[in-house]
Amino acid sequence: MKEKKSFFIYLFCALFCFSTMADAQKMFTLRAPDGKLTATISVGDIVAYTVSHDGDIMLDKSSISMTLADGSTFGKNAKLSGSSTKSVNETIPAFIYKRNKVTNNYNELTLKFKGNYNIIFRAYNDGIAYRFISTTKKPFIVESELAEFNFPADNKIYVSYANTGQPLDKQFQNSFEQPYHHISLTEWNKDRLGITPILVEGAAGKKVCITEVDLMDYPGMFLYPGEKNNSLVGTFAPYPKVVEQGGHNMLQGMVRSRESYIAKYDKGTGFPWRTIIVSTKDTELADNDMVYKLSTPAQGDFSWVKPGKVAWDWWNAWNLYDVDFRAGVNNETYKYYIDFASEYGLEYVILDEGWAVNLQADLYQVVPAIDLKELIRYADSKNVGLILWAGYYAFNKDIEGICKHYHEMGIKGFKIDFMDRDDQPMVDFHRRAAEIAAKYEMLIDYHGTYKPTGLQRTYPNVINFEGVNGLEQMKWAGRELDQVKYDVLIPFIRQIAGPMDYTQGAMRNAAKNNYRPISSEAMSQGTRCRQLAEYVIFESPLNMLCDSPSNYIKESECTEFISAVPTVWDNTISLDAEVGKYVAIARQSGNDWYVGALTDWNAREMELNLSFLGEGNFKGEVYKDGINADRAARDYKKEIIDIPANRILPVSMAPGGGYVIKIYKE
Repeated sequence: MKEKKSFFIYLFCALFCFSTMADAQKMFTLRAPDGKLTATISVGDIVAYTVSHDGDIMLDKSSISMTLADGSTFGKNAKLSGSSTKSVNETIPAFIYKRNKVTNNYNELTLKFKGNYNIIFRAYNDGIAYRFISTTKKPFIVESELAEFNFPADNKIYVSYANTGQPLDKQFQNSFEQPYHHISLTEWNKDRLGITPILVEGAAGKKVCITEVDLMDYPGMFLYPGEKNNSLVGTFAPYPKVVEQGGHNMLQGMVRSRESYIAKYDKGTGFPWRTIIVSTKDTELADNDMVYKLSTPAQGDFSWVKPGKVAWDWWNAWNLYDVDFRAGVNNETYKYYIDFASEYGLEYVILDEGWAVNLQADLYQVVPAIDLKELIRYADSKNVGLILWAGYYAFNKDIEGICKHYHEMGIKGFKIDFMDRDDQPMVDFHRRAAEIAAKYEMLIDYHGTYKPTGLQRTYPNVINFEGVNGLEQMKWAGRELDQVKYDVLIPFIRQIAGPMDYTQGAMRNAAKNNYRPISSEAMSQGTRCRQLAEYVIFESPLNMLCDSPSNYIKESECTEFISAVPTVWDNTISLDAEVGKYVAIARQSGNDWYVGALTDWNAREMELNLSFLGEGNFKGEVYKDGINADRAARDYKKEIIDIPANRILPVSMAPGGGYVIKIYKE
């Protein structure tokens, strides 16, 4: 019994250690459950922490604090009043996600301070997170926050900058959909803010991904070089002072001036988690659950939420052919889309921009060419749901009334666009809109917005987010935009934050030198099989088929495949990956597995280990790049194969190529 007691004392000390260094500074050590990842926290004139993994410094001593408008601070001149620890090891059910259950295993340290605040640190095997908690019941204003991320060397990073051509204080209003730059920390363009998540290369091939979670009522975090060497600091949009209607078709809230503070509250609150994800292999980045684990669980019944595929009109410019009517924003066109969706088992059709009267920012005004009640009746008869596009300013004018009105009509949800900000009021809009839409059982797809931060777990009716440089760019971007390279970066960076409204599915495909932007008949960079594989690689519970129904009907073999690929999964396994070069992921739905792979502009041979299949004989329905796909990117070959008994699957991809297979048991 004495030996058992001694063991538990040792275990406690191994996971949660603290000591006093002099009288002014206290040190705490918090270790992950596997003991490899460690946060060392110091409390003195300021609270700071260091992150190491197996002895490698991933994040050097980094200070954290908040300054309130009344001059008080959280984290500075910190006076501890107590601390507590706990360990959690549980399996939580996951809903509308890449797996149906998530292991939630962490050690936690709560530091309690005089001055009405706490700081919570958590150590997972794959990352460290911290958040401030205010315990006051009085109103207060947050003037600023210090969130340092100090690195031990001039590390290489992948960063997506905010929009160009604007001074720093104007970049808080941006589209959140820029490509990545692979640079060293000292090469950061100091005329630009960085969008989170960002990825930092560390020692021994390890990497650090910085993002935030549980952003509910606080401005989102940009990053910018700090005053210290090899340092980044969080930068936050000041609270809007004057907001005017304007921007795209008068549908945006344009910030004309801002306050001197970043957030205001009338009660105690929890702030977002600052999250430092650490990987030892790139495959770990391509399958990470940190955002889901840290986000607030849903309350209530969301069983009515129906993920699925969407026939989308805007990318293909309503460009139908082999029809006997003039295609455009009218009932005949949308009935054609509905017929197409019904034939291929797609759950939804979206009416994108154009169905509501332009320049009015009034979602109750429908253009004369659309008989919405008739379209809803027709779609219902075909077992297809309709989703309406909505500009932010129009939707925010009357969220409750709009949701109630269109729910009663039979509309299934909204694609809300042109928020283009993440200051505190805009973040609060996302939460309020999700809450009100849920009340009326309406889906929300947030387009024109910042990256997800866990709202999709709290309100599962928020079924997708943009915040990605998606396929829509191919309508206007020239060859200077390397979309193929971008495709093998986002699974390791942007997708860590959550689902992406990337809008893949192009049937016009171009090799590197053949691509050109044509807005009305857009094409993709890379091969046809790349587009098919993206339905497995990219996470999108509400997933668009971006191309024209007329093109899909001509390419029925590919259309049948992508229309049948699930959009939520029972399990996910990252098979092989290298950031910016290639990625291969397996996802399970029921008894079937889907495996997708993408490469950069280099042709690639891979061998994928499918030992997760277990015993038995398996077949595979394969779509692979054709022998001439390097010149004619639409060239592909479909075949049925036997999965090798040794479970090693050879994969070959053309430059800019892809590979996808559905695996089923005989």
